[in-house]
Amino acid sequence: EVAILPYYIANLNIEYTYKERTGHYLEFPNLCFVDTLDNMEWQGASGDTVQRQAAFNLGGLSEENWIRVQEQNEKPISVIVGNPPYNDSATLWADGGANRKYPEIDRRISDTYIANSTAQKTHQYDMYKRFIRWASDRLADNGIIAFITNRSYLDSRQDDGFRKIVRDEFSDLYIVDLGGDIRRNGKVGNVFNIMTGVAIGFLVRRGYAGRPGAIYYYALPDELSGADKLSELRRRNAGDIPFADVVPDPKDNWLNRGNPHFDGLLPLANRPTKFAKTADDAQAVFGLFTNAIKSNRDDWVYDFDARNLRDKALFFADTYNGFLDSDDKSNNPIIKWSRDLRNEFERGRRIVYNDGNRIRSLWRPFVAKWHFADVIMNDRLGRNHYEMFGPDLQQPNQVINFCVSGKDFYALATDQPCDYHFTGDTQCLPLYRYTADGQRVSNITEWGLRRINEYYRKEWGKDYAAFFPDDISAADIFAYTYAVLHDPVYRYDYRVDLLREFPRLPLYHDFDQWTRMGQELLDLHLGFAAADPYPLERRDEEGVKAGRVILRANPERGVITLDDQTTLAGVPADAWRYRLGSRSALEWVLDQYKERKPRDATIAARFDGYRFAEHKERVIDLLQRVCAVSVGTMDVVDDMAYWKGDKLIVFGDRDKREWTMMGLWSMFSRPEDPEWEAAWSET
Repeated sequence: EVAILPYYIANLNIEYTYKERTGHYLEFPNLCFVDTLDNMEWQGASGDTVQRQAAFNLGGLSEENWIRVQEQNEKPISVIVGNPPYNDSATLWADGGANRKYPEIDRRISDTYIANSTAQKTHQYDMYKRFIRWASDRLADNGIIAFITNRSYLDSRQDDGFRKIVRDEFSDLYIVDLGGDIRRNGKVGNVFNIMTGVAIGFLVRRGYAGRPGAIYYYALPDELSGADKLSELRRRNAGDIPFADVVPDPKDNWLNRGNPHFDGLLPLANRPTKFAKTADDAQAVFGLFTNAIKSNRDDWVYDFDARNLRDKALFFADTYNGFLDSDDKSNNPIIKWSRDLRNEFERGRRIVYNDGNRIRSLWRPFVAKWHFADVIMNDRLGRNHYEMFGPDLQQPNQVINFCVSGKDFYALATDQPCDYHFTGDTQCLPLYRYTADGQRVSNITEWGLRRINEYYRKEWGKDYAAFFPDDISAADIFAYTYAVLHDPVYRYDYRVDLLREFPRLPLYHDFDQWTRMGQELLDLHLGFAAADPYPLERRDEEGVKAGRVILRANPERGVITLDDQTTLAGVPADAWRYRLGSRSALEWVLDQYKERKPRDATIAARFDGYRFAEHKERVIDLLQRVCAVSVGTMDVVDDMAYWKGDKLIVFGDRDKREWTMMGLWSMFSRPEDPEWEAAWSET
């Protein structure tokens, strides 16, 4: 923000501090009132930047300020200190606060950070990256930048290009990681009491080093509170900080280096294959992959009640179309605006209400809602989603959903569309896709089929035909993939890689057994709504009304409390072990059925009709079915490997090329023989 008051306050602070230190007053004539990111004249940028800065109305200071800006642009700067603002580049449309464009600095970001990134999508036009880019260009051949910023650049997948470039442009990088990323670790300890983690970066330039910059890293413990972290910074001198040398890996990862064998596995999906012109150009197992549907106005387009969803959608459409008819560009917050909706408005596109757009979608794990799937009311609903589920979004398919950038890797299959936050920032790998004329075709590429079949023909030799007389099929590969993504050994060995890259596929020797386990998991997860209910014990307090809605789990006691009246007891321990991220499947269901006041003011005032009591019996039935699915899932996963304390007990050896008992546990009855049990466990 560019405002006059901070300018005057800064000037007074500088002069007052000087007087305190020296005992006499001296005017400070060097402060410039300037939009920093728009001031590129110092490098001969095109345009009328200085003239634009002169247009700031400072009364009698305007001409003097204009001269100061010109003089500063002619001088080298060797120290740049700051705490740049952080907000996404495409937010706050409703109140007119979306970031403005800075064409010249954004071009520099595109030519450097983005051009050197291997991420499929990268958000580099936020404000703190713009300030780092500006400062890096403005700094003299010898100098230092000291910024307090978002810490995501330290380990985010999308920032690999940024990490590469700052090493190329600086001699030494000293990082003090203050942590406090609430979304990632769920702990307190943020020095600014915000959700985003914070880091202090000292970027040192000593002429041309002729080598990538050295990285020195120190992290304050996340267990410390924000106040304790600030106290720790106050008591330390810079020279006393025990920085550790960091050696990046070949992918420019500074922290949490991945497994070096990960790149040797088969790629599940990539952009060259998705956009391949011919089958010969494919080099991944799946052809189509995509983000799940992202509405950016979930309160408006999702609902447990179909009639309430209809009322909301009609109100939204009528209001939006009314603004369009009257050419009202005020972004009135009575409806939820976003960049994409504003772009549709500028194009003059109307919302045409159609009951056929009301479909069933999975909102969160094992929780379905009605969804108004209109392409204007949902910011990210497009061709890829229609390729997955046909022109009405209701054609049969099976989809593996997972998240690349979450705290924990997990996958969950669906047979209907799902929300973008279904598994975090959800990526979708469908078994099939639908052509423009409605024909269903396989989404497993010929490349994937050929590579996998050739591998197992060689691996199994004469035994191959006995197990797969018709070759390994696309459905086999889909089921095998789903099993591997649940394998505790796979998740452990590649735990770092799976949080920043698309999964890759190892080829285990006993493919048929993994395919069987994958199919069992698919049957459980796709058919959760029809699973046989687990016999939980329902306890209703006599003479007590439902009263408060509680919806709380107590895994230690095996109890779920629904409200003041009803509890469910006898939840087995295995049900809690089936976790999708930070919650068990049962806890996902409980969380989504809680009563909450909608954040959207219009929804809260006009359409807040949800009451748990109206869904209580349905939720009890769903919890029993999800409990059965959870127990069944852990039965299958435990056949692969399981954790016992801090040890991973593995059935079979993933590294040996020999037949194992992997996945065959459930095929044998287990005799009550301690010696046999011990021998099996050792295997």
